[in-house]
Amino acid sequence: MRAATHSGSFHADEVFAIAVLGLVHDDLDVVRTRDKEVLAAADLRVDVGHAFDPATGDFDHHQRGGAGARPNGIRYASFGLVWREYGERACGDDAEVAALVDESLVQGVDANDTGQTIATPLVDNVAAMSVSGVIGGFNPTWEEPDDDATIDARFARAVDLARGILQREIAGAAATARAQRIVAEAVTTSSDPRVVELDRSLPWHRAVHAHAPEALYVVLPKSSGWGVQAVPAVLGQFANRRDLPEAWAGLEGTALQEVTGVPDAAFCHSGRFLAVARSREGAMALARLALA
Repeated sequence: MRAATHSGSFHADEVFAIAVLGLVHDDLDVVRTRDKEVLAAADLRVDVGHAFDPATGDFDHHQRGGAGARPNGIRYASFGLVWREYGERACGDDAEVAALVDESLVQGVDANDTGQTIATPLVDNVAAMSVSGVIGGFNPTWEEPDDDATIDARFARAVDLARGILQREIAGAAATARAQRIVAEAVTTSSDPRVVELDRSLPWHRAVHAHAPEALYVVLPKSSGWGVQAVPAVLGQFANRRDLPEAWAGLEGTALQEVTGVPDAAFCHSGRFLAVARSREGAMALARLALA
């Protein structure tokens, strides 16, 4: 299987697109060129050719009008086009995992390449480094050799990095999907819809928001015992649906035990989003007190 992309400087979208193809085609051969005959002879063309048609192996978004956009408005670059066609296959035919990777990684790269701003710096002249910036940094600086052989070698190194990032994103998304199913099941068996009890530590925020609109606290194992965590009012933000009691804030050990009456209460964060007890029973007691 031969995939062709353009020669010269490169961007994250075609680098990640080639990385995806490498995950699903063990025999992938990559050529970087602008020679039309060489491009036409390839099985797949990425980020070049001014056409998008999976049936012909074309995955470009530079044609007039682009190659479409997602329902949320983020336009497709070559990474997104290849992911739309091959993402599920790269994720073991799991559509849920592929969708999570599209959300966590692919859309950000596509937005960067298509000139869409999805994050605004809060400090003048300081921007967060993105994965697109990391990949772009593999291009030679103006002081370094920029012959085709040098740039192709740098491109190959960038693809290797992108492949590793993709593999970890896929693994993380698969774990997240499994966690969501476990949390959703825990919600259905909860005796009180305001408290979700988990038997292991895992990512729970998204699933609780999706399946437990009444939940205020989550009880789960922590490294030092069992925790009671407040459910955020909005995913990704710090405000909670209900803070832990103000009287607990910042207390530890004996001081927290005296205030709560829970003999193994150990700690309450001053931000009132987390309290810890030594046992599950102690954590559940703290959760019930917080609800009162």
